[in-house]
Amino acid sequence: MRLPTVPPTAGLPLQAADLRPWGSENFAQALAHWLGVAEVQLECSGTSALMVALRTLKARQPQRSEVIAPAYTCPLVALAVAQCGLHLRLCDLRADTLDMDSACLQALCSEQTLAVLPTHLCGRVADVAAAVLCARAMGAYVIEDAAQALGARINHQSVGLQGDIGFFSLAVGKGLSTFEGGVLISRDAELARALQDHSRRHTRPERWWELRRSVELLGYAALYRPQGLHLAYGKPLQKSLARGDWVEAAGDDFDDFIPQHTLGRWRQRVGARALQRLRDFQQQTQAQAMARMTKLESLGLEVLGDAASDAQGIWPVILIRMPDMPSRNALLKAQWASGCGLSLPFVHVLPDYGRYQHVLAFAQQDTVTQARDWAQRLVAVSNSPWLDSSRFGGLLQDLQQAIGSQNKSA
Repeated sequence: MRLPTVPPTAGLPLQAADLRPWGSENFAQALAHWLGVAEVQLECSGTSALMVALRTLKARQPQRSEVIAPAYTCPLVALAVAQCGLHLRLCDLRADTLDMDSACLQALCSEQTLAVLPTHLCGRVADVAAAVLCARAMGAYVIEDAAQALGARINHQSVGLQGDIGFFSLAVGKGLSTFEGGVLISRDAELARALQDHSRRHTRPERWWELRRSVELLGYAALYRPQGLHLAYGKPLQKSLARGDWVEAAGDDFDDFIPQHTLGRWRQRVGARALQRLRDFQQQTQAQAMARMTKLESLGLEVLGDAASDAQGIWPVILIRMPDMPSRNALLKAQWASGCGLSLPFVHVLPDYGRYQHVLAFAQQDTVTQARDWAQRLVAVSNSPWLDSSRFGGLLQDLQQAIGSQNKSA
């Protein structure tokens, strides 16, 4: 009997009542209240939200042309920066956390820097304050990439408010999902109005894209179940891994084209209804993560927490750093296709994806040695409630065996 497929991240399942075609729920208003901010701006994706932010800032400082981001981040960041006519610079990471290295960031910041993008990767809260100091010294902006951190907080406030702009993603697997969707926030009222004005002038409804996303959302609601996931995620994953295509398996294969359109009213209503359950769901996954982190650490594994003090991250996955790349790869080759909840946040640092070289011309000279080490050793363990205690126990044994086998070979 085939075991149910575990999703790579802990997404909030939709309910039939969420899909009602009628209703008067105001998603933007409900989400603003949930986040504890005055207002939010809805976009069709997190990437589109980033592009709105970059183009708004570019209009304010047209003489600046560079954006600094971590070298280990989603390839969509590189594509978005390029589509905005800007140049990406890659910052190496610290040895002890997934944060950008301060010395490297200071060296990269210049009068050409438009924005710095500290990233709350996989729900872990980054130290934005260090990025703000470097950016402010050069008159640059800070955009918090909180695509994977909706609900994370620092000093009891939502992430995304320490910098000038913050954005979240509502894509599949990000917790709350409208299949695709994005959210912009800013504590600066004038900048918030500028973001809204740009979106009103340049973002239009697209019936085809909205129809497609609505059908995909219905499919997500139907198949995001322990059994349905084998069709939607498990079988495609197995085919990608059988071909040896880890980039496709991890979902890192993106087209250059990034749609930009308004978020439809029905999908907004679905999001508003699901939002009512999100806090309880995140509290449940946090409690599960805390218990499982202890067991992972008992094996001698390095489990990643939040870099920032007074931070309360969210837990779509539990990130662990394996002792070395061979042990990480051995674990993935043995277990990734089994649907037990193992995955990679991203396969490579950005310069190591051959397919994205055309948007990284200005970043080829940037040193990313420490970030590459992170990319070669990091693995994500799903924190979905569907990874039950029995299968998690089996995963612990697999991890112990991978570490032990590598120790013997060393």
